[in-house]
Amino acid sequence: MKKQDVGFVVFVIVLFAPFFLSEQVFAFYDSFNKEHGMITSFVKFAILATMGESIGLRIRNGVYNQKGFGLLPRAIVWGFIGLAIKLAFVIFATGTPAFLEYVGVNKAAAVMDQGFSMKKLLVAFSISTAMNLIFAPVFMTFHKITDTHIIRNSGTLRGFLKPIQFGDIITHLDWSVQYHFVFKKTIPFFWIPAHTITFLLPPQYQVLFAAALGIVLGVLLATASLKSAK
Repeated sequence: MKKQDVGFVVFVIVLFAPFFLSEQVFAFYDSFNKEHGMITSFVKFAILATMGESIGLRIRNGVYNQKGFGLLPRAIVWGFIGLAIKLAFVIFATGTPAFLEYVGVNKAAAVMDQGFSMKKLLVAFSISTAMNLIFAPVFMTFHKITDTHIIRNSGTLRGFLKPIQFGDIITHLDWSVQYHFVFKKTIPFFWIPAHTITFLLPPQYQVLFAAALGIVLGVLLATASLKSAK
C-alpha cells in the first residue's frame, strides 16, 4: 500500500469513526438530518460522490487527485446534484405510489411504512424505475456538461465560476457513449436495482445510501474504462 493510500484510508477512518464510536455524534447527525435534509444531502454528495470520483481516478491514473481534475469544483457540483436528487426522491417517492394507487394497486403508499414484503419491493422498484427513466437522463447529461466545463477550465475554481457554455458542450458531447453506456447500461443494470434497495430503507438513510453509491459507481466506471482501453 502506497503512502497516498494510507493517507486516504486514514481520512476515511477519521471521517466516519465518530459516527460509530459516539452515540452522541450519531444522535446529533440523525436529528440534524431529519430537520435539515437538504443541507445534509448537499454535504453527503459533496463528500461521498466526490470520493467515488477520486477513487476512480486512483484506479485509472494511480492518484487520488491531479492537476486539472478539479476536486473542489467537482465536490461543489455533486453538492448541488445532491439537492436535486433529494428533491427527486421526495417527488417520486410520493408521486409513484399515488400513481400506483390510481391504476389499482391498493395501499401502495402505506406499504412503504411497513416491514419488507413483495408488495413493498414492487413499489420500491416502481419508484426507482420512474425516477431513473424520467430524472436520471437529465441529471446524467447535466453532470457530463459540468465535468466537461471543469476540464475545459483546467479544474480551477476560478475557471469553474465562468459561465458554462451549454450549447457548445452539448453539441460536442459523445452521444454514442452517453446513450449506449451511460443511459442504456448503467440505468437498467446499476441505478434501478441500486435505488430499489435505496427506497426499501428508512427515509432518513436513503440519501446517505444514494451518496455512497457514488463511490461504487466511481469504481465501476474506472474499471470499465480500463477494460475498454485494453
